[in-house]
Amino acid sequence: MKKIILSLFVLATTLATSAQIETPAPSPSQKTTQKVGLTDVTLEYSRPSLKGRKIFGGLEDFGKVWRTGANENTKLTFSTDFMVNGSKLKKGSYALYTIPGEKTWDIILYSDATNWGNPAKWDESKVAAKVNVEAQDMPMSIETFTITFDDLTNNSAVLGIMWENTYVGLKFETPTEEMVSSNIEKIMNGPTANDMYGAAVYYLQANKDINKAQTWIDKAVAMTADAPKFWFLRQQSLIHAKAGKTRSAIAAAKASLKYAEIAKNDGYIKMNKASLKEWGAM
Repeated sequence: MKKIILSLFVLATTLATSAQIETPAPSPSQKTTQKVGLTDVTLEYSRPSLKGRKIFGGLEDFGKVWRTGANENTKLTFSTDFMVNGSKLKKGSYALYTIPGEKTWDIILYSDATNWGNPAKWDESKVAAKVNVEAQDMPMSIETFTITFDDLTNNSAVLGIMWENTYVGLKFETPTEEMVSSNIEKIMNGPTANDMYGAAVYYLQANKDINKAQTWIDKAVAMTADAPKFWFLRQQSLIHAKAGKTRSAIAAAKASLKYAEIAKNDGYIKMNKASLKEWGAM
């Protein structure tokens, strides 16, 4: 009986120590993605609330770097290159830091976005952008820290930061016009040699219409005649061989071998020689 009671006690103790009570986070996290033109901008941050406290000039001192939220650093991720204050920045993730002031704020994009709050040691070389903006008074109080995407256009947006009765905004621009123009030009100019090559190789490997594959690979080779590519010619030889055109397959293989030897690509040299031997040309 004592053993049974002891076992039950151990089991109850184990369950008590392993059980975890889930409670709401004091500063809940939020993740949102905004499309700005053709660029995806993803925002991840934690949202503290006022709870009767004085924030700017109180909890957060004027003139000191603020994590701009709670917990981990607030993170912005851009799917394309973008512009801030006339400077071009690379696509990727950035930490968002600010230095609040009574009249103006500095808004900072920091290239290291892996910190818990502020970096242990601030590194100026990681400051990708720093913009001084006017702090605007709001006629109402914002209880929970909020970041928004405002004033959306095809080419830009304003990252709005608001809490207590203060609003500041950081405008950024995206390369929508350049991307659209590039897409239009590509479509209007038709498929590239690489497009033709890729389609032909797919049709060869997937055992699809070999005549279409031959048409595409011949166009790809013709489009690169000024700078022959031995891997294009290699696929041309295989496609022609599969289409039953041994003579043209041999010609393509010999050309591929020539340029592979110039490039000193041993792999293609061996493959071409093996094919030429198989087709009775060596």
